[in-house]
Amino acid sequence: MGYDVMARTCPSRVVLHRIGARWTVFVVNALEHQPLRFVELRTHIQGITPKVLTETLRTLERDGLVARTDHEEHPPRVEYELTELGRSLLEPLRAVRRWAEAHIPEIQAANAAAAAREPGDS
Repeated sequence: MGYDVMARTCPSRVVLHRIGARWTVFVVNALEHQPLRFVELRTHIQGITPKVLTETLRTLERDGLVARTDHEEHPPRVEYELTELGRSLLEPLRAVRRWAEAHIPEIQAANAAAAAREPGDS
């Protein structure tokens, strides 16, 4: 069966929406090298709230991109890591990250030019 992201009912739209969600890219990148605990993720991903991190991790786990391991210890220890499917997302995300970092001066210049063209607030 072929998928067409441009078709309104195609399930690939859900996948692209998930990948494009604000915090997904950060969580996947943060888990690239090793499993991390919730607090370690929250510290590493500056600006994410605990609620949003929890929601993002649950969604990524449901989609099979992240695995949650509950180590039965006292005190409790839970770690999150990328699954093989999640790891397969690293390469395209690296390409997008490289593009963003390489083109930020042009984006900033375009934003500054647009702001200069906008009528002032008087």
